[in-house]
Amino acid sequence: MKFSEEKLRLFAAPLSETEDQKCKNAIGMVRDALKDIGFTDDGKTIEKLYADTYSYSLEMRNATKNRKVKLFVKGSYANNTNVRTESDVDIAVVLESTFKVKYRPNINDAKYGFSNSTDNVMTFKDDVEDALRKKFGSDVERKNKSIKIHGNTYRVDADAVPCMRHRDYSNDYNSDPNNFIGGIFIRSDDGQTIINYPEQHIRNGREKNNQTNTYYKKMVRIIKKMRYIMQDENYESANNVSSFGLESLLWNLPNGVFTKYTIYRYAFGEITEYLWKNSHMLPFYKEANGIKPLCESTIDVEKYTRFIKDLYNFYEYDI
Repeated sequence: MKFSEEKLRLFAAPLSETEDQKCKNAIGMVRDALKDIGFTDDGKTIEKLYADTYSYSLEMRNATKNRKVKLFVKGSYANNTNVRTESDVDIAVVLESTFKVKYRPNINDAKYGFSNSTDNVMTFKDDVEDALRKKFGSDVERKNKSIKIHGNTYRVDADAVPCMRHRDYSNDYNSDPNNFIGGIFIRSDDGQTIINYPEQHIRNGREKNNQTNTYYKKMVRIIKKMRYIMQDENYESANNVSSFGLESLLWNLPNGVFTKYTIYRYAFGEITEYLWKNSHMLPFYKEANGIKPLCESTIDVEKYTRFIKDLYNFYEYDI
């Protein structure tokens, strides 16, 4: 399918400033609900993790239950790579005062002065759900990994993800409680446990974008849009990769691939050609957080290889 420069520029454009307010409002919704069950923000305002992102954040505490939490916008809105304005705003609701840990061999809690807690992530999820239901009533729906707040004419759709801080001390050799890699630990209702690194994702994407004269996120928006178009054209491979996966895929590419051309149709052509010629590198690629592998199995490698091949053959540009 042929794409004009005008069409690609449309695909590459970031969402409007109204999306910025949408993210801030979503944080405010969760904040107000938590206040109704005893949390306080101590008068702090909602601020961005980074000035040039939409990832708003706020810390709160509940003295009665001795809980500290951090709220922040994550996902495509936080990274300003969203291409569908109807998408939900994802909000991490992170329990910081109780956390999961990973140590080096033969290291335990006592080495760091930690003690066991009766608090846990599922109890926390129940409490967050209760707070949201008290605030928004029947518009709240519990999902496997999140709690959805259905929007209306004056409120945005949002997915609150109750989780617990994950602290990885594998590279700490001084028993320093503050020297950890911080992720989030999610336990789904069906028993799955997931560890993700959304804050590193936001930071790395921002750095990559600055290093490529903002072409990284432009090309991410284009490839996400291409995936949706390929789905409409019945390309099965487009159903087997995720938007986050494609954002991560491009994060692994050398900066020079993004900056070789300023014309969008040539720049994206350079992306597709590089991916096609270097698909053998897929087993070595990381997620955009720089920590987890993009492909955890040979099946994942095959899925991305097929998508890259189909994209390479699908994409053409008008001269």
